[in-house]
Amino acid sequence: MTTKEIADRLVALCRQGQFETAQRELFASDVINIEPYGTEAFPKETRGLNSLLEKGRKFTASIEQVHAIAISEPLVAGDAFACTMSLDLTLKGHGRVKNEEVCVYEVKGGKIISERFTSRFPG
Repeated sequence: MTTKEIADRLVALCRQGQFETAQRELFASDVINIEPYGTEAFPKETRGLNSLLEKGRKFTASIEQVHAIAISEPLVAGDAFACTMSLDLTLKGHGRVKNEEVCVYEVKGGKIISERFTSRFPG
């Protein structure tokens, strides 16, 4: 798959709420996830697909209600792409939170090898 095809597929799956499917299908086994801030539950850096999947499951378990998810069309340049993601959620123990971030991905060998987010949820 080209970077554009990977970007389009990721956006399509995420718009359907199929985040784990997107990760399993499109991410390299040694993917690196980087958050702007780390917490005990959600570290600044996560390495490896299995660790990333577990992090995603923990995050999903922390969601009480999804109010809205919006993801922009991807902007592709060479082996990288970016999109914006807006989430409006009620998180257990935190109430309703809205988060808007830029998501940047790097592709190599037909798989996403890194993802970096510009912001994180409060808490």
